[in-house]
Formats: sequence, structure tokens, C-alpha cells
Amino acid sequence: MKRPLSIRQQNILNYIKDFMGKNSYPPTVRDIQTGCEISSTSVVDYNLQILQREGHLQRRREVSRGIELLGESAASTLRNLISVPVVGNIAAGEPLPLANTEQWNDTDFDNVDLPPFLTKGKENVFALRVKGESMVDALVGDGDLVLLESIEQPQNGDMVAAWLKDREEATLKHFFLEGDKVKLVPANSYMQPIT
Repeated sequence: MKRPLSIRQQNILNYIKDFMGKNSYPPTVRDIQTGCEISSTSVVDYNLQILQREGHLQRRREVSRGIELLGESAASTLRNLISVPVVGNIAAGEPLPLANTEQWNDTDFDNVDLPPFLTKGKENVFALRVKGESMVDALVGDGDLVLLESIEQPQNGDMVAAWLKDREEATLKHFFLEGDKVKLVPANSYMQPIT
């Protein structure tokens, strides 16, 4: 059975809910300190530990915004999430064959629920799971999900899922247009660009 929360703990919990409702991401400890007019971050940390122990939230201390609401506390923030299809895998290394995109159907894919700020209000966003290590210097590792927007013409330096027509394969790289040639550059100094 959960113990009743102190006024300060209830204020912190309400602040976190309100902050997440407005921003779609959790506050930092410093945000909570300022927003709740608490004297120090250690007092915030102490109360967050109690809220975690009582099952109101979960914390990942290694992440500055690592607060996740649980149970009833989370219910009010979940309605703001949007669903993005995970349409397959993308090579970050050697290119991989990709399914025929003309045959894609929204019901064919798993979805990931995300806060709206990650898609910046764009509707043509999809996710791919990364296979390989060619983008590790861009902090994209094997198994990560990348969010991509379907666009006609990328800008130099954009990270793109590029379709290699001659190989009928797709790869995740940085895009550069050099004259009339496209250069796909990995974010890994041990790997060569594709020209």
C-alpha cells in the first residue's frame, strides 16, 4: 500500500505531469527545483527517491531527463503520444536489401509511440532499426531506431536512408552532392564512403 505523499512530493509529481504534458519530455532535476521553488537539487533528489520507492515514477540517473511516470501518474501523459511505423531494418555498414516500398501498408509494421516533439509535427515520419556500426560517430549504434522523414532532396550532411539502385539495397549514411555525383559517407573513420 502506498503511503500518502507529502505536500512537497505531490507538488513535484504534479509539476512533472504538467511539464511532460506541455513538453512531451520529462524535466531535469534542476527544472523541478526551479519550478517547485525548492532550495536545492539534493532536496529534489531525496523526494524523487521517495516517489520512486512508492511506485509513482522510475528514474534513470545516468540520463538528465531520465524520469518516467508509472501507473496512474503516467496515464495523463500517454494520450499525447503519436504512433510511428517501424518499417524495417537499415544497414549502417554493408547495404541491405529492402522490401518494395510501393507495397507498404501501415498494418504491416510494428509501431513505436513517441512524444510529438521528436517528429516536429511532420506526418511523413517513419522509423528504421539500424544494423551495423557505420554511424557510431554520429551516436547511432547497432539496434538503435532512427526516425526519418520521406523527402525528395536531402541537404549536404543530412543523414539519409539511401536506396542504391544498382544493388537494390539500402544504407544509412551522410549525404553529400559533389557536382552531379552523390557521395554517401559513414560516421565511422574505419569505413569508406560509397560513391
